[in-house]
Amino acid sequence: MTEEEPEPIRRRPGGRAARVRQAVLAAAMEMLVEEGITRLTVAGVAARAGVNETTVYRRWGSREKLVLDALLTGSNEGIPVPDTGAVRTDLAAFARTLAEYLATPTGRSVAQAATLGSDDPDLAEAWQAFWQSRLDQAGTIIGRAVERGELPPDTDTALALELLCSPLQSRALLGHRPIEPDLPERLTDLVLDGLRGRT
Repeated sequence: MTEEEPEPIRRRPGGRAARVRQAVLAAAMEMLVEEGITRLTVAGVAARAGVNETTVYRRWGSREKLVLDALLTGSNEGIPVPDTGAVRTDLAAFARTLAEYLATPTGRSVAQAATLGSDDPDLAEAWQAFWQSRLDQAGTIIGRAVERGELPPDTDTALALELLCSPLQSRALLGHRPIEPDLPERLTDLVLDGLRGRT
């Protein structure tokens, strides 16, 4: 390198921007767990994360987009979509991970927040985007199964996932019955029997 050539800028992977994002999302999830979604504010999240409120608005633009990003990040990390090579083991693993996530304070808070209606159209839109994103991700399990010939081509992806997940969410939220260790597998078999019984 000659004296005339400037030294190249070396950017560290996971630099300040990544640290700020991680801190803000962690603060948002903490506030969601402790305060609930209706009391979550950008100012409160910024204070917890140790950043300026303007930093949060500059990156996310609105409280609703921040909430959506926090929920998606938390659920993606807490409920990954498995790929075992077979629909039964995929669905059972997904249901088992969901049950474990719902047993955590974060999982319960997300599930409770998801049941709340909202008069705020922006927040309602954020929730819709959250559920659609989760459906699209988990729906790959059904899509792969159709491609492998394990399920009929006209399988209703949303209905299949709702049938699998709703009993787990109901038990976690209402608390009237525990989630037995074998319930994810039992639900998986019931869902698959119903889907395959149409062929």
